[in-house]
Amino acid sequence: MTRLDRDELAELAEQRYFGAVARGDLAAVLDCFTDDAEIIIRHGDQPTRTMRANPSPGVPHISEFWLHLNGNFDASFTDFEHFVDEPAQRCAATFNVTLRPKAGSPYVTRGALTLYNCNFFWVRDGRIAKMIVYYANPDTGGDGPGKPTGYPPAPR
Repeated sequence: MTRLDRDELAELAEQRYFGAVARGDLAAVLDCFTDDAEIIIRHGDQPTRTMRANPSPGVPHISEFWLHLNGNFDASFTDFEHFVDEPAQRCAATFNVTLRPKAGSPYVTRGALTLYNCNFFWVRDGRIAKMIVYYANPDTGGDGPGKPTGYPPAPR
């Protein structure tokens, strides 16, 4: 059983996970997660979204989130602050994320948007078994179609 120390837990969150998201490297993102991982997304007062590495009817695969995010935005992550519980193999991170819509994205009219977010990570055997994502207010950034991150996608 792999156990990470404090620095390794912070590195898993900031460098391996968020670094892979920023690069748009889906294979490296997925490699950060266990085969039975669960992701819960809380996005303002939007309905809570759940995704799993083992999807079931009505519950999408965890990759759907990054396919949407990296398909529509260039994301950068800065100003990390980590809160680590090494014995429990847990880490929380607050950070700024700047989303720059890609050309052709339905969110291009919103322009760049910076949010102050928080993620919680439960780690098992050196990989993320559960992650809860808290997004900043989804209406930040003024008027425009959809929400700033566009996830979940607006019905068509």
